[in-house]
Amino acid sequence: MKQILLINDVVGHSHVGMVAMMPILTYLGHATYNLPTALVSNTLNYGKFNILETTDYMRGAIPVWRQLGFHFDAACTGLMFSEQQARIVLDYCSQLRNDGTTIFVDPIMGDAGRLYNGMDNRQVELMREMVSMADLTFPNYTEACYLTGTPYRSEGQTWHEACQMLDAIIALGARSAIITSANIEGHNCVVGRRSIQPIPGFTQKMDDGPYFRIDYEEIPVLFHGTGDIFSAVLIGHLMNGKTLKDSTQSAMTVVSRLIDRNRDQKDKCLGIPIEKCLDLL
Repeated sequence: MKQILLINDVVGHSHVGMVAMMPILTYLGHATYNLPTALVSNTLNYGKFNILETTDYMRGAIPVWRQLGFHFDAACTGLMFSEQQARIVLDYCSQLRNDGTTIFVDPIMGDAGRLYNGMDNRQVELMREMVSMADLTFPNYTEACYLTGTPYRSEGQTWHEACQMLDAIIALGARSAIITSANIEGHNCVVGRRSIQPIPGFTQKMDDGPYFRIDYEEIPVLFHGTGDIFSAVLIGHLMNGKTLKDSTQSAMTVVSRLIDRNRDQKDKCLGIPIEKCLDLL
């Protein structure tokens, strides 16, 4: 059993963010803890929402944890709400990494070729700094474009261009990277690049080289929180000893099964009721 810390927002009304990730990681056998970046009333797609940033709480909680000697085998960062908050997380992750903690970074910024509401170029720069701390980062294609300064192309990329984008993410400082929601020559896929150096905490096999690609059939249903589910399954299997490629495949399979089972749910903004679907993990 690994000790895993989630640094992300807590949404009160929907199964997204930390609310979606914790039951998955617990089910996969890990002790899961949280450092909330904000309390959010509901997903922003409803048009009305309330957000309470927890920067002051974070600033006070981290020194207490250090004094108490709390240790985490892995930490995963998600949504940040201010530059000040990002600096706190960067400093803390640097300390954790020096202690041997595996750092995962989900650079949540946007989708479908544009940034989320409230995001700007300054936050893109902050996410680049977060990625520089990552043992593994997993942006979607839109976020990878912003991280690397690559123009977004709705028609997708060639395999060579995808590998160049992965290389550019590694050049930011990440040890390994996955790009989700990619499109390679008309095929939906997830692409990845393994680390050429050992990473504490998870296994990598280089039998077929540093790069890999896994195609999938897209289900035309948009649920909020599926990226969080993907992240949790990926991390859970990695920390249980599966390879990066195998863990990626497991995460893709779980997300597909969950969408298919719940595709008739009327309010997709609620996310997938993960507690009712743990048998699919």
